[in-house]
Amino acid sequence: MTMQSSPVSRQDRLDRPSLADRVSFEPSMPGLTHVRMKPARSGRAAAALAKLATAIRTRMAGPGGYYNLGNVLGLLMGITIQLASSRGAGMRGGGALFDYLAGSSGALALTLATLVFFCSGEAYHRAWAGPGGPDPALNRIGDFLSGIGAIWLGVALLLFGQPLLAATAGLMHALGKFGSAAHRPGAAFAGWPAGWPDPFRSAVLGSRLPAMLAATLSAVTALPLVWSGGSLALVATPLTLLACYLLWAWADLLLFTTSAGEIRNTSTK
Repeated sequence: MTMQSSPVSRQDRLDRPSLADRVSFEPSMPGLTHVRMKPARSGRAAAALAKLATAIRTRMAGPGGYYNLGNVLGLLMGITIQLASSRGAGMRGGGALFDYLAGSSGALALTLATLVFFCSGEAYHRAWAGPGGPDPALNRIGDFLSGIGAIWLGVALLLFGQPLLAATAGLMHALGKFGSAAHRPGAAFAGWPAGWPDPFRSAVLGSRLPAMLAATLSAVTALPLVWSGGSLALVATPLTLLACYLLWAWADLLLFTTSAGEIRNTSTK
């Protein structure tokens, strides 16, 4: 016996849902709504990343961003090395952090210097954040605060037994910053040729060189020790310090442009 299928009209075939329709990933299906939501989430993530990139570019538009980036890098590396070394000695993290920040007179002086340097970096950032160019008054506030920080840095280096670095990275740096805060760019300075770069900005930049040289030599002499199985911190510490000084030196160079700009503005009035 043969079975006959009932005739199906063309309209019935069009109205009947197909298999593809039954298993389609529509938002109305339970448990599958996330398929449609992924593009929205990725869009929000991209917008957040774009906002973060814009904030970073704004921060790095002037010397303040480079100063504070070096400050953050040095602080984080110092804390990391302190915590890593304290584990081997059986010291708890809180105690190791206290020792790093205020465990001695030198550590406390260095912490105070770092805090003041952060404030000066913020002053520089705000001086350069306006659309009309760097604000000379805020720049001078940054110079003055940086000079105070340099004094504390010099005290810390002296207490740590580094008199040469205390004289350069501390005293010479402070004199250059205080001079930049008080000296009007373009004004005559006894014994300094008019065509040369700003004497006080030059003093600040020059104060970086001994510390950069010391960090480089320390990293080079530590390489054989690390190669022989010594701690990686022997190289990481001076290399991080060198990176910090390079960032600070670049910020110093940016401040030369503000001095030149003030001279041009003064001469055109």
